[in-house]
Amino acid sequence: MNLLAAEWIKVRSVRSTLWTLLATAGLAVGLSAFIASNFRANIDRVQNFDPIVTALYGLTLAQLALVVFGVLAIGAEYSSGSIRPTLAATPRRGRFYAAKTAVAGLVSLAVSAPSVLIAFVVGQHVLGPYAVAADDPDTVPALLGAIAYLPLICLFATGVATMVRSSAIALGVLIPVLFLGSQGLGNVPGLRPVLQYLPDQAGMELMRIAGGPESGFGPTYGPGVALLILLGWTTAALAGGYLVLRRRDA
Repeated sequence: MNLLAAEWIKVRSVRSTLWTLLATAGLAVGLSAFIASNFRANIDRVQNFDPIVTALYGLTLAQLALVVFGVLAIGAEYSSGSIRPTLAATPRRGRFYAAKTAVAGLVSLAVSAPSVLIAFVVGQHVLGPYAVAADDPDTVPALLGAIAYLPLICLFATGVATMVRSSAIALGVLIPVLFLGSQGLGNVPGLRPVLQYLPDQAGMELMRIAGGPESGFGPTYGPGVALLILLGWTTAALAGGYLVLRRRDA
């Protein structure tokens, strides 16, 4: 409990991490309202309109702030040099790492859940008569998928930052690969079969933003496989971070 309390103090006392969390919520809700308003104003020209996608699509950008939070959760300690006294005070590095990732995961979940729900409600309110039907069977799975995806991608970022031991390098790798390469190059037919298994592509399927396998644009697998892919990436990143932390000096 002492380690968890210490990590929580670090999170709430560092201004940059608090700003990233506020940015996550602000982008999620603000973009939902903006996108929904734009769709409603141009509803006659919109093809394949989906009110759920309209309300949640802003999360594809809001997650950037949460990735930055996940990176800074551990990367800030390396950049400031505070990792040395931290590890000196906590010789059992596994316990420190478990506390760090637990706090990062819980905080990201605490921010993600209300952000997703509020963004959805605001988006549907702005859509007005074009909002999703109350009995739509895809609503709850999409919301649960979004709430699960955001903390997982945050923990994935924390694991990557621990492996490279630098916030700048971690962000330099994560942002182009996850949010520029896969979403941009993923539209190239020859690359799509490979890039569809990257974490953000699985997340879009989990949130029902990709349109599903039947759309021809999303991954060729469903939400269940998407969740397994995300768990696999996150587990691998966290395990890699632990191995580096255990074997290398601070």
